[in-house]
Amino acid sequence: MLPGGLCVLGLFLVTPPELSKDAQNTLKRLIFAVDKYITKGRLWDLLEEDVTDLVTLHICSKTKKAVCRTFDVKDPKSSAKPADWKYQTGVSSSWAMLTCSVELNLQIPVTESSSDNTDKCMKDGLRRWAKQIEAGHCLINGRQASGDSDLISGQKKNTKITQHQTLPARILVSHEQPEEDQRSSAVVQKCCGSVSVRGVVHCRAYIHNNKPKARHAAQAIKRDIINTVSCRMEMFLEDLLINEGSHKGPCSWPQALPRRVFSPVPGSGLSVCDYMFPDESTADVAERLKEMLDWEPLEEDIDNSLEKSQLFSSVSEWEKTDSRSDDSIKHMTSQVQVQNPKGHKAHQYYVGMAVAAAIALLATATSLLYFSE
Repeated sequence: MLPGGLCVLGLFLVTPPELSKDAQNTLKRLIFAVDKYITKGRLWDLLEEDVTDLVTLHICSKTKKAVCRTFDVKDPKSSAKPADWKYQTGVSSSWAMLTCSVELNLQIPVTESSSDNTDKCMKDGLRRWAKQIEAGHCLINGRQASGDSDLISGQKKNTKITQHQTLPARILVSHEQPEEDQRSSAVVQKCCGSVSVRGVVHCRAYIHNNKPKARHAAQAIKRDIINTVSCRMEMFLEDLLINEGSHKGPCSWPQALPRRVFSPVPGSGLSVCDYMFPDESTADVAERLKEMLDWEPLEEDIDNSLEKSQLFSSVSEWEKTDSRSDDSIKHMTSQVQVQNPKGHKAHQYYVGMAVAAAIALLATATSLLYFSE
């Protein structure tokens, strides 16, 4: 439910004095479990500058005493480090917002018809797509966001981004491959079907206005793109597993995935997101937010208009055949061209090699006749 730029910093525990003895051990186990769950389905990699220290806060319900500790979750043997806990006001009111809409048109081959294999193929395909997003060029306000440049290029010193400022972003993804990798990418893979993902997703990232850098903003919006697609595909895979268990089989028709909606957090300039299924309404989302976050959002405050064009996904099964008829060869060739858009270039390459080999043989034969005479 946390858009880009917002992440889990830690967790807190409130106990009476008689349960305070085991609170630290409980918090340590929980903080590592939370990190393991979060990173399990994550498709992007942490950078060296990413903070891996998560915070635990224990509060005694009687004395109101607060004990704050941090743990490095990347070190299983990490011990608790003391940390200061200070109360501040207005922290959530100084964030600029980046917005971006991304069009998807993915086709991921599936090698076997089992649900476990479909899950694996989907995750492998999404990881390849996530790498393209991470390597893409990000434009913010029409300017490339790179390096340690200011988020707003040309801004004067000591000038902060205004509160609630919205900045449009675009991600430019290159599908070109280096020349040395072109031949290795032309792989014939035996598949029984494919999973298609098509549509437009709305992405959002929040950047704090304390000296924001362009690369941090680009990183936040890219991660939000990957997170929202990964989350919805996980829901889709769960439906596939349920359908297989009920013998309904995979859906060969386009299935609408949940739409992303946003709800403002009271007293701040931030919003959390939720996913509204096709058979749900904003009232269902409001009830879910009330249950999970303990506030009562108004239905009219829930923004469900950002993804007007829904995201669809479907599973297609191909005919299984062992014959090597012309039709099957044409079918296999068409699948190779789907996986390798440069197939026509590869064809021209091999034709050229064949012609060159023929000329070389002719030249060799001519030279042998000449020297024999």
